[in-house]
Amino acid sequence: MRYAPQSAKSTQVTEWDDGRQRPFLDELAVEEPLEICVNGRPTSVTMRTPGDDFELAAGFLLTEGVVSHRSDIARIGYGTAPDGEVTGNRVEVTLSRQEEIDLSRLERTATVNSSCGVCGRTSIDAVHARGLTRLSTGFSISANQLTDLPAALGSAQRVFGRTGGLHAAALFDRSASMIAIFEDIGRHNAVDKVIGRSLQTDRLPLSDSILVVSGRGGFEIVQKALVAGVPIVASVSAPSSLAVQLAREFNLTLVGFLRGRRFILYSGEDRIRG
Repeated sequence: MRYAPQSAKSTQVTEWDDGRQRPFLDELAVEEPLEICVNGRPTSVTMRTPGDDFELAAGFLLTEGVVSHRSDIARIGYGTAPDGEVTGNRVEVTLSRQEEIDLSRLERTATVNSSCGVCGRTSIDAVHARGLTRLSTGFSISANQLTDLPAALGSAQRVFGRTGGLHAAALFDRSASMIAIFEDIGRHNAVDKVIGRSLQTDRLPLSDSILVVSGRGGFEIVQKALVAGVPIVASVSAPSSLAVQLAREFNLTLVGFLRGRRFILYSGEDRIRG
């Protein structure tokens, strides 16, 4: 049986509005676990919105350093449940390389809190250890083009328009044309889907692209953008202190509070013209 992902579900609810009650049918964003298996070994479980699961798995493995190129993935598909039926909650990835892969890097560690300087330094050192280099400054976009991107992002959020419960990540080219957009209950998953699609279509590195995300710009978003070679990351909300520190160290342009005709530049100001 072919698996058909469902990104939204209907449910009966009651609205209360200034003393008046009204029952109606509402739509909710679906949240389900996805287990990613590599060479038959379970490696990670993430809570996500079903759909574009292969892109999510590919992007996750790239940003975590397990794969580097499209050719590193020999096969990707859905796994089966104990009853033998195809399940949409398990993606199985077979790598092309035959040598033993160290998958211990996929084990998530707990972060104490965002104000812990030692934890922050350790996280950034881990990025340095992967051999990533500072981004070049050859790519730029005008301020007017940049301020148009949130509206384009919002108008393309198909499931968000129905549920109001999803984040989105979109990729734009140097002419501010949208290349790809993905939605998910988790903003980091939406970014992995964008990067995974880019991996599958041989677009990496994304050195002439802008990544726009709903919500805030956290450390994970900046780290994933760096791995994919994205020079500009913009969010409609605030970045974290660690995200700003990482962006400045690697010369990534980080934009926050991109709303209307206003935004704040936290790093990489030279890439924004005008």
